[in-house]
Amino acid sequence: MRSEKLQAERISKVYGGNGGRVAALHEVDLDVGAGEFISIVGPSGCGKSTLFNILAGLIRPSGGRVLLDGSPPDQLLGEIGYMLQRDLLMPWRTVLDNTCVGLELNGVGRREARERARAEFPRFGLAGFEQHWPAKLSGGMRQRAALLRTFLAGREVMLLDEPFGALDALTRRQMQAWLLDLWQADSKTIVFVTHDVEEAVFLSDRVYVMSGRPGRVVLCLDIDLPRPRRQDITMTEGFQALKARLMEPLEAALRETQPGAVG
Repeated sequence: MRSEKLQAERISKVYGGNGGRVAALHEVDLDVGAGEFISIVGPSGCGKSTLFNILAGLIRPSGGRVLLDGSPPDQLLGEIGYMLQRDLLMPWRTVLDNTCVGLELNGVGRREARERARAEFPRFGLAGFEQHWPAKLSGGMRQRAALLRTFLAGREVMLLDEPFGALDALTRRQMQAWLLDLWQADSKTIVFVTHDVEEAVFLSDRVYVMSGRPGRVVLCLDIDLPRPRRQDITMTEGFQALKARLMEPLEAALRETQPGAVG
């Protein structure tokens, strides 16, 4: 029986007041088991980032609630790791010092934080780049550094908001395989936002498809593909069938968001 680590129950969010109200989310349910890899796909503007901000405790929902380990936490902020699409590395800090930020914010001394981060550099493909400046790194290396910073923060649940969206196709494929290896080794619980349906199928245990605004879940699909996965699985009939099942409601959601769409 699956142990639920993170749950969103009927999450709704409305922005604005008397001057105009915009409904961003409508009664979104999300269930993430401990150690699962879950992806969310949907059209631009469907509220994925709003949902992540609510799950991370950055904003409050207008309705519904978030549960951790089956109960509403006293304080959600700081309980969940959150990596945005942009790496947000500080240009005035070396790569090593950038990866220590989460540890330092958690009260770890700078020397100990550096030692703990440095020990992880080989596993994250960053060995030899400890004293480099972020501007000297490739896009893939910057994302590795940002992911290391997020992993070092020590949270059991991690929200990754399109971390590979700005990378070229080859680097993106390499990063996907690397992330799966990392996830399987560390047993983290990951919720991953992407616009790439193939990426979602390749990475995930389950994929949620969201409608256009206000965002709501229109499909939750289990990805019953064997693990560990290699990139050649994307060419199999089973993989393509799962991708097709996800594309149908996603394309319908995209049509809803087109100019001139009715409803």
